[in-house]
Amino acid sequence: MQNKIEVSDFNFFYGEFQALIDLNLSIREKQITALIGPSGCGKSTFLRCLNRMNDTIDGTRAEGRVLLDGKNVYDPDVDVVELRQRIGMVFQRPNPFPQSIYENVAYGPRILSLAKGAKLDQLVQKSLEDAVLWNEVRHRLKDSAMSLNPGQQQRLCIARAIAVAPEVILMDEPCSALDPVATLKVEELMRELAQDYTIVIVTHNMQQAARASDWTGFFWLGRLVEFAETANIFGSPKEELTEAYITGRRG
Repeated sequence: MQNKIEVSDFNFFYGEFQALIDLNLSIREKQITALIGPSGCGKSTFLRCLNRMNDTIDGTRAEGRVLLDGKNVYDPDVDVVELRQRIGMVFQRPNPFPQSIYENVAYGPRILSLAKGAKLDQLVQKSLEDAVLWNEVRHRLKDSAMSLNPGQQQRLCIARAIAVAPEVILMDEPCSALDPVATLKVEELMRELAQDYTIVIVTHNMQQAARASDWTGFFWLGRLVEFAETANIFGSPKEELTEAYITGRRG
């Protein structure tokens, strides 16, 4: 099984505050990796480190290596725009642009000159199909994205992310604002997408991590306490703190 991302001796700082401490883990290609742990333990910070979204925050600093296909994403010669094309992101709350459904998906490919005309139409359709949304919106592509329900909006955001042909998709609690039915749809979609993409998801939902992921990492106070196949994390964790957290005795 090939590693898509390899993190070694990684530390991250907000000014003087160290948010991530000595992280070492490997993220497998075309698998779903879930990151769990209490609020404020560094999960979302780590997720944003993978495509350098934290660069937009003044006073942040990273140490160590995050290798994407063997290349450190923090090397000075890395094109951050290209990096964020390769590693896309879906946020906690659906954030469609205040434009049409079509324009939401077409925006990235158009900006990056990936397609135009009929090819762009085909790309929009395929992205919506891959996000299991096409049949619900095919007759209303000119409608505002804001007219969709929250579950549809989140799947639209996933379609928007995959339209620029990423290799990795980061999802920061993508179901936290959704009802149970919409949550299950997104989980099913993740399993479908993992056939073609490497997926890393942050979730507070233990059941979701157990259901949807292949690998799970447990964060606590900026450290990675345990990382293993999901079945082992939830069935026979090696660390007492992991067991205490997933059984609800610590949190």
